[in-house]
Amino acid sequence: MNIEALSEPWFLRALAGGIGVALAVGPMGCFVVWRRMAYFGDSLAHSALLGIAMGLLTGIGVNAGAIIVCGIFATLLVWLQSMKILATDTLLGILAHAALSIGMVAISLLKTVRLNIYDYLFGDVLAVANADLWWIFGGGALALIMIGFLWRSLVLSTIHEDLAKAEGVNAFLVNLLFMGLMTLLIAISSRIIGILLITSLLVIPAATARPFSKSPEAMAALAALFGVLAVCGGLAASLQFDTPSGPSIVVAATCLFAILFPIMAIKRLSH
Repeated sequence: MNIEALSEPWFLRALAGGIGVALAVGPMGCFVVWRRMAYFGDSLAHSALLGIAMGLLTGIGVNAGAIIVCGIFATLLVWLQSMKILATDTLLGILAHAALSIGMVAISLLKTVRLNIYDYLFGDVLAVANADLWWIFGGGALALIMIGFLWRSLVLSTIHEDLAKAEGVNAFLVNLLFMGLMTLLIAISSRIIGILLITSLLVIPAATARPFSKSPEAMAALAALFGVLAVCGGLAASLQFDTPSGPSIVVAATCLFAILFPIMAIKRLSH
C-alpha cells in the first residue's frame, strides 16, 4: 500500500465523506431492517439518477436535484399506496425502474455536460470535493438530530402502529418524516457509495449489528460503527488493489458480515 497516499487531501476527503455517510446511515439502516424497507430504499436510490439529470439540466446541482426528485418519488408512492390499486412492491418496481430509465435517457440527452455515469451508479468516493463534504456533514447532522428527536415515535410505530397511536403518536406524520430523512440521506450518499449500492450500506451494517444488540439504541450505535469499519476497510482495499471505491466499501461490509455470521448463528441456536 502507498502509505504516502494516506495523507493526501483527496484521500482524507474520501475518508471523511465515507465516515460521515456511515455515521448517518447506520441508525437509519436499523429502521430499514426493522421495517423491512430494503426494497423501498433501493427504489428511492434508483430515482436519484433522474434527480441528478434534472439537477444538471436546470443548474441547481446534483444534490439538490436528487433530493427534490427523491422527495417527489416518496410522495407519489405514498399517494399511490393510499389508492390501493396495486401492491406496494409492484408500485416500487414500476416507479424505480421508470425513474432509473428516464434518468439514463435524460443524461444521454445532456450534450453540453460531460458525465461519467459509472461514478454515479457505483460511486466515486475518491473524487469527493469540499462542497460534497458540506452536503454530507450538514445533511447527515440534520438527519441524526431528527432521528434523535423522533426516536421514541419511530420505535413505537415500528413495533406496533396501533400502540403508537394509542400513545399519541401521529404515525402518518412520523412515517412521512422518516421517508423524508431517507430521501435526504440517499440523495447525499449516492455520489459516494453509488446509486446501485447505497442500500447495501443501509442494510448490511444494521443486519450485522442486530444479533449483538440488546436495545434499539445499541443496534444503532453498532450499525454506525460497522459502517465506519466498512468504509475504512473498503477505502484501504481500493487504494491497495486499485478497485472502485463504492463496491470496495460494500465488499468490506459483506466480509464483516460473513466473519461475524458464525457467531450470529451460534447466538441464534442458543436461544
